[in-house]
Amino acid sequence: MNRVHSTPGPHGHAGGTVSFSGLLFAPSLFAISSFDCDRIAGVSIYNRSVLPHLFHIGSFAVPTYGLMAALGMISGLSVIFHLARFRGLDPDQMWNLGGIAAFSGIFGAKLLMILVGWREYLAQPSRIFSVETLQSGGVFSGGLLLAIACSWWYVRRHKIPFLSAADVFAPGIALGHAFGRIGCVAAGCCYGRETHLPWAITFHNPLAAEISGTPLNLPLHPTQLYECVAELINFAVLYWLCKRKKFEGQVISLFMIVYGIERFVFEFFRGDPGRGEVLGGWISGTQLIALGLVVSGFLIYLRRTPLRSFQSPTAATRKAGAPTSSPA
Repeated sequence: MNRVHSTPGPHGHAGGTVSFSGLLFAPSLFAISSFDCDRIAGVSIYNRSVLPHLFHIGSFAVPTYGLMAALGMISGLSVIFHLARFRGLDPDQMWNLGGIAAFSGIFGAKLLMILVGWREYLAQPSRIFSVETLQSGGVFSGGLLLAIACSWWYVRRHKIPFLSAADVFAPGIALGHAFGRIGCVAAGCCYGRETHLPWAITFHNPLAAEISGTPLNLPLHPTQLYECVAELINFAVLYWLCKRKKFEGQVISLFMIVYGIERFVFEFFRGDPGRGEVLGGWISGTQLIALGLVVSGFLIYLRRTPLRSFQSPTAATRKAGAPTSSPA
């Protein structure tokens, strides 16, 4: 396979990427990967590769990861706005809340990435402000936690019911994250352990090893695709539930519980180093966060906060413009 000459792209140094980050820090280089499907079809397709760049305009390249991240953000916000209107929430406030969640998610993901690999960054402090760190997606769990905290501050300040807003955001987050995981496959980051299962994925481009430390010519668990499929299923279930929920917090609590369990399990198949160890190495730092999500989700679910009644902006506009009938 010919080496592609370009500038480095992002990679998750210690975990999953945040789907919003690619829109702002879209890279210009991605490792090329291919599926190890010769044991299924009897024909090797090692040289059929995921496109790192969709097209070039002179020296400018449109990267696959950046496009997938942008699509994730756009599709996720579109879902959020639609559900906000359906539930009677103010779309303008949801737009502002989405921006706060996006930027805090980017910062939180990078912050947790630095904390998990603190020894490396302590030895080379300049790496914290390097282009590599700027372009890295970071750790999704860190982004999720900080986004929740900053969103809590915003909704409290503007007197928006937090659980009502969180319920409409949950499906959009799941959908955006699924798009981001497709970008991870293109970048070669967040790879899995070696496996010889029929659906293993094998990376061959030296850039994958150079950028993300991806093992080459070894069949690996496609952990990026595991999580992508899981998040697409999460999105479908959460979207359906958001229009039929029985109490506030039902949607976000289910997302926290299910995603926490999924992420805890997927961590056992991850092969990228620097994931952090807790409890004497029994579990990773990301798994500890995942357990925290599950516990928090159960607590929210058990509260069963009664549904709030909102008047949708569309209905309010129609009502304001309707003529007042005079008595006969």
